[in-house]
Amino acid sequence: MKRYWSFAATMLLSVSATAVSATEDIRLVVQITVDGLRGDLISRYSASFGDGGFYRLLKTGVWYTDAHHRHANTETIVGHATLATGAYPSEHGMIGNAWFNRSEERLGYNIEDPNFPMLAVTGFGGEVDQVDPTQAAATTSGRSPVNLLATTFGDELSKSNAGRSKVFSVSGKDRSAVAMAGHVGKAFWMSTATGAFETSTYYYDAYPDWANDWNAKRPADTKIESEWWPECSDAPYLMDKEEPPFVTNLGTFGRTFPHFYGTPEDGLYYTQVLVSPHGDRITADFAKTVIKEEELGHDEWPDYLSISFSGVDATNHFFGPTSLENEEMVRCLDETLADFFAFLDREVGPENVLYVLSADHGMPEAPEEMAQAGLTTFRNSTEVLMAEVNNTIADEFGIEGAIQFFFRPYVYLDHNAISSAGADLRLIERRVAERLMADPGIELAMPTVPLAEQQGHTLQNQIRRNYHPTRSGDIYVVQTPYSFLFEDGPIAVMHGSPWRYDTHVPIIFSGPDIKPARVSRPVSTVDVAVTLSNFLGISQPGSAAGEPLMEIGPPSP
Repeated sequence: MKRYWSFAATMLLSVSATAVSATEDIRLVVQITVDGLRGDLISRYSASFGDGGFYRLLKTGVWYTDAHHRHANTETIVGHATLATGAYPSEHGMIGNAWFNRSEERLGYNIEDPNFPMLAVTGFGGEVDQVDPTQAAATTSGRSPVNLLATTFGDELSKSNAGRSKVFSVSGKDRSAVAMAGHVGKAFWMSTATGAFETSTYYYDAYPDWANDWNAKRPADTKIESEWWPECSDAPYLMDKEEPPFVTNLGTFGRTFPHFYGTPEDGLYYTQVLVSPHGDRITADFAKTVIKEEELGHDEWPDYLSISFSGVDATNHFFGPTSLENEEMVRCLDETLADFFAFLDREVGPENVLYVLSADHGMPEAPEEMAQAGLTTFRNSTEVLMAEVNNTIADEFGIEGAIQFFFRPYVYLDHNAISSAGADLRLIERRVAERLMADPGIELAMPTVPLAEQQGHTLQNQIRRNYHPTRSGDIYVVQTPYSFLFEDGPIAVMHGSPWRYDTHVPIIFSGPDIKPARVSRPVSTVDVAVTLSNFLGISQPGSAAGEPLMEIGPPSP
């Protein structure tokens, strides 16, 4: 017995020493989120990767190949907030890129906040043709994390040492930057109106000199009236095929290579930048400037940087995930990551950086492509469905406008109109759900309290994890696999479903004392923030629902 305990004590001391060493070595946590990087795309394009980008993480870290978001509405803000907080949308509150505000009777954007207006960038101004319907819903340009109801890993890291850790977030999108910065961090994002990296008065009273200097160089403008040709990697292209008819043309950009950048006066130029490798490159360059100027990773307190790349998602939306444009974006991002990692090696040291890479959601193939493969698919309009269902309820119950608002994935019923008609809300819910599911392309319409025959449905738990009592609608609507439920507009391909092509994302951890492995067991994105907290020995975000991933030390005491 004595010999056993002696051996056990020796092993415990050895493991503890390794854990402390790993934790003390970390000077910078870098969380990389690739917007729209479906879990299989790394494998699909791996033959074209160099040694320094994705492959570096794969050969030095732990790659979880069966990682999924476990909530239903797989949209940008939902996924980013989940990765940041380790909580489900039901707790962190970001149930969609937009939701219906019943008190104001309007659609509201997830991070809009009139109390914290945008901080103007000196010498910059411009208008944008807004192609994002959720951004268009905002009635103010103010931005803050006011609607994020949970703490993030960055918040907890700062709290753990009385604010000595610096927390920064950089992205091509405002909602991505704001979610990952949490409540105590600083967030910057690229403006599709000016090309500048901007922020709001929530974060600063005035821009740091280094941010003004970077913006003054106008790096986003270097592609004006030029062409985008495939240029990354010499390996043969997998997706070199004829462009399908559903592809969107963004102004001067065109539908096939070469794509032609316009001018800022066109209103779409900076959106074109975001849809090309140039957007990811300048995002990385701005992040490098943050690291250097704010001296991240240069003292005894570990700092945190989130960098969210938006280009893969943008090309997916306009060209589809099986397009040559998507392949080129992932290849170019590989080169951008290699350059970024090499910069961090020089600036902070490879032994001092902990990396985690994941994605906010996946992406489906277009309905037309799946129809060619033999699947029955549909494109449904929320406006058309709402009108048809309201006509049915009016005919059968005499209630006009029973559906007050329908914005994917939620139907918001008009409780006052239903009550005034003396109708039973539960009965109207059932009839609306039945009528919706009678439409081709609609798999499920589940009320907040599922109907008896829906209880135990395979999607019920995902839908429940997306439910917030004051933000979610009365009925959650799910399209059939590879069908789309979307308002009319310029977007060609849309994620957001609870199906596995939208939930599947990569999770890769790499850093000191992490042994390389490829892990195929199912894991969840709520595990990421918990694992980071566990690794550094700090409190987990308060609403976190995940579990520490056992391959990523140090072990819990």
